[in-house]
Amino acid sequence: MQRDIRQTPTFRETHHLYRSIWPTNNPDINDAQHIQASPEGTHGLFTGINAQSLEQPLTTKVYQINLQTQEIDPLSNQTDCSEQQGKYSPDSRYIAFLSNHGIPGNLQLNILNRADSTLLSAPLVNGWIEQLQWSADSSRILLTVAGHGADKGSAQGAVKTNRGAEQMPNWMPDVENGAEEYRWRQAWIYTVASHQLQLIPTAGINIWQAVWCGEQRIAAITSPSPSEEAWYSAVLQLIDIQTGSAELLHQPRDQLSCLSATPSGQKIAFVEALGSDRDIIAGNLFTIDSDSRQRNSIDSHRVDISYTEWLSEEQLLVAGHRGFETHILQYQPSAKAHNDTCKTVWSSSEITGCGHFISASAIASGDCLIIAESFFKAPEIGRINHGQYHCIKSFDQGYNAESTAIKSAEQISWTAADGLEIQGWLLSPKSSAPHPTIMDMHGGPVWQWRPHWLGRRLHILMLVKKGYAVFLPNPRGSAGRGQGYSRLVLGDLGGADTYDYLSGIDHLVEQGLSDPQRLGVIGHSYGGYMAAWLISQDQRFSAAVLSAPMTNYISQHLLSNISHFVALFLDDDYKNSQGKYMQRSPIMYAHQVTTPTLNICGALDRCTPAAEATQFHHALLENQVNSVLVNYPQEGHGIRGIPERIDYSARILSWIKQHIPQPDELAIQQERKKEAKESADSDAACPNSN
Repeated sequence: MQRDIRQTPTFRETHHLYRSIWPTNNPDINDAQHIQASPEGTHGLFTGINAQSLEQPLTTKVYQINLQTQEIDPLSNQTDCSEQQGKYSPDSRYIAFLSNHGIPGNLQLNILNRADSTLLSAPLVNGWIEQLQWSADSSRILLTVAGHGADKGSAQGAVKTNRGAEQMPNWMPDVENGAEEYRWRQAWIYTVASHQLQLIPTAGINIWQAVWCGEQRIAAITSPSPSEEAWYSAVLQLIDIQTGSAELLHQPRDQLSCLSATPSGQKIAFVEALGSDRDIIAGNLFTIDSDSRQRNSIDSHRVDISYTEWLSEEQLLVAGHRGFETHILQYQPSAKAHNDTCKTVWSSSEITGCGHFISASAIASGDCLIIAESFFKAPEIGRINHGQYHCIKSFDQGYNAESTAIKSAEQISWTAADGLEIQGWLLSPKSSAPHPTIMDMHGGPVWQWRPHWLGRRLHILMLVKKGYAVFLPNPRGSAGRGQGYSRLVLGDLGGADTYDYLSGIDHLVEQGLSDPQRLGVIGHSYGGYMAAWLISQDQRFSAAVLSAPMTNYISQHLLSNISHFVALFLDDDYKNSQGKYMQRSPIMYAHQVTTPTLNICGALDRCTPAAEATQFHHALLENQVNSVLVNYPQEGHGIRGIPERIDYSARILSWIKQHIPQPDELAIQQERKKEAKESADSDAACPNSN
């Protein structure tokens, strides 16, 4: 495989498909996130995403939409900056949002006065703002701020951010001692009237997520260390904004996220769940009284909750996933004892929310807004009204026409070797079954495949257009099936989950949907690990693509910024030379691999370092396996640059086509073999014909 593939037919075809979905030099919005309804229910804020140029990063700007007329306007006319997270003040007078003012990564606070459209930039904080929240009386804004130089989470690329104004000679070495000041995350308060910032003096406390809890306190997910791995053991604390003193509210067994509090701060909602990546959490819903410390477990009817929002002192909006379905629910405490349950407002197995998991925003009328999407539907703003979904504004720029290449998106269920039901999706092309089939395995492991918009996963759409079926399994460990299901993978990576995947392939073959002679496997992050693991344990696959994999758990533990992830999910210690660090590392079984393998990584990845893909590639070469390593110099955990996305998808498609012929190519090959055989038979029958 060449370094520069831009002149190849596959790259040009991928580039053309990208342009048809993400047209450049076009001011129209392609994608959206962060929806919020205005307090009066007439408008909504969202972050619109646009691809202005193939050579520049995606542009994000905050827009306001009139929910009646569907008219959309940007909050600012600034063209050289990225914006996100627009939030209305509770009194509806102001809009707060984040902007980098042309300095990449340096998100700072901006305030828009809705009455006269004046725009004010707040004083700069020493770091970049990750989250903001208005106080109940609209007088102040709570900011959670990461220091310049702190790591981004895996969901944002797992890269080390720029240290801001620090100027050093090029030759100066980078020095780490584990206690760098820039790693810390802190909470600040901006006061609108005085236009001043106040740092909450939480020395020795790292704040991952925080919400107002009344006028003088905040509730926060915290750890005593700023390192990325410390998030896995974070706790819930109540912090005084004047003194910074902290009280423990909850010590979880697993991980915490989705904080929200009532306007008075009396009740706090949160989600506790087994989590493999920071802020990518879906699980059990709890409320806790900030004074009495009384904690209640809320029955969400087996929906893994990923979003919480208090509508009043007594009513809570939540959203999440159950099996194939996406759900929005409301919770209101019952007067009857032991009857704290949620009521489903809306659910669908055909469309879902954007983002890693669904979020929503309540409207004063009782409706709610979501950014919706599906395998067949580009992102759009949708409104849930009396249990019915209505599209308000679609951002389709050409995807809906391209998605017609997908003949069907079928819900698949099968039984694993131990009797457990496993679920997944099968995207089928328009050719006849059995199809050449590519199994694409999600990351996490605590995440899930659901009806995603494939404009962000171009390689999947490309494969289906070329006649390949794409199998998207949700093995044990995935979200959406309850904590019992997620925890089945804990301490057993590469164990029973191995056979969840293989039994899924067996099921597709038995059903006549997949051709057993034309199977491939793709995976990213944990999925990349599983791709490496499967080809080291089973030789049925004709091609493999490993993206951001973990291949050697000892080096993964010692080189990545989330070493606790490895110890947690393997339930072992790397000093145990006979333990799972060795037993479950694909690098130890590279000599068993026969599958041609494309290894892909990002040079800046702090989560699954590039060394993981590199060493597996070298091990395969030592064992005479066809292997290629692709290392993107400006990427982290996942491919985000536009030319890189096109290149990434083109390389995957090219690799699969090279080793697993398309249906039409296979027919040509078979016809040529038939003609050659007939010619040989004819020559054998008439040896003296010349």
